[in-house]
Amino acid sequence: MATDNRRPAFDATRLDWNKGDGLLPVIVQDAATLRVLMLGYMNREALQATLAGGRVTFFSRSKQRLWTKGESSGHVLELVSVEADCDDDTLLVLARPHGPTCHLQRASCFPSAPSAFLSELDALVAQRERERPAESYTTRLFEAGVRRVAQKVGEEGVETALAAVAQDETALLGESADLLYHLTVLLRARGLSLADAVGVLRERHAPR
Repeated sequence: MATDNRRPAFDATRLDWNKGDGLLPVIVQDAATLRVLMLGYMNREALQATLAGGRVTFFSRSKQRLWTKGESSGHVLELVSVEADCDDDTLLVLARPHGPTCHLQRASCFPSAPSAFLSELDALVAQRERERPAESYTTRLFEAGVRRVAQKVGEEGVETALAAVAQDETALLGESADLLYHLTVLLRARGLSLADAVGVLRERHAPR
């Protein structure tokens, strides 16, 4: 399944710019892990620049000018989507970070911001597939080919089922973790991702 990277259209005409003297607070989340990355502010021009250029741009209150995240560091935020809250005075931006978002070289400006770990695992597996670091078990799986990875998924599936009926909770959880990891590798070996599988689930459970 190919991922559709087209951004949905966003209607900015209904936004309430007056409440914040022309500025709206903007919460930025990682589109993959849903970790909150930072909080910034946009005026009309910053939002227009973001939508037009595809890189998240803010109005810097300290510099008193438009500021594209990563304009000096290169750690840009690639826009995925923009959504307004129920009062039309706050924005939620989903983005793909290219490098750390925080100026302290952390992924998030909020050190303990939670995220979806399976998405982090999926991203790490994708990185291993691209870079193929030596001494990595994931690298060995990719180099063994799809058939071998599929075999491992089958083995882990059987071991998970056996643990469910014949072993304790610790064993079941351990085998389940192994199964999820190897399934993530198998999907990536076929050019897919966990997000693609989740997308199928989302479609199945969408209101009809």
